[in-house]
Amino acid sequence: MKPRLAYVAGILAFFAFPLSAEVYRQVDAQGNVTYTDEPAEGTEAEEIKVKPVTTVTLPKLEAVREPEKLRAKVEQEGAAYDSVTFVAPGDDEAFHSGSGNVEFQVTSSPSLRKNHKYEVTLDGQPVGQSESGTVMVRNVYRGTHDAGVNIIDSDGVTVKSGETITFTIHRPSVNN
Repeated sequence: MKPRLAYVAGILAFFAFPLSAEVYRQVDAQGNVTYTDEPAEGTEAEEIKVKPVTTVTLPKLEAVREPEKLRAKVEQEGAAYDSVTFVAPGDDEAFHSGSGNVEFQVTSSPSLRKNHKYEVTLDGQPVGQSESGTVMVRNVYRGTHDAGVNIIDSDGVTVKSGETITFTIHRPSVNN
């Protein structure tokens, strides 16, 4: 990234951050619910705390357009790792989580290289990335799920995949 572009992006991010800080929930006389960044005059508005969004790096289009080059890069970088596995939860483990939060702990042999990240998938969809080996996924539905772990490079390309595990999460239902 060019220094000038980085400077402009930093300025824009600085000014955009305070603008996205507040969200209000208001109910009108007919019972309609509206979410807004400014409460309307004469209505009671409740401030809502918005949780941070999990982001996932997708492969860049340039990398996907050159499959032979991409394949060679993946083989070279993937060969550097013997394995990538889950430490927790264990395969076929069942546990209770009232909030539905699941903390995935992963490791690789050898340890993660510079510019690489662990990526956790839940039921085939990426749900989080981490360089530390810990990925917290919030509000997982109760039931049985499949989780996978990959090592991805800075372009979002998978260089090594690990074994898939299955786990069951128990949560209270509305009926209980």
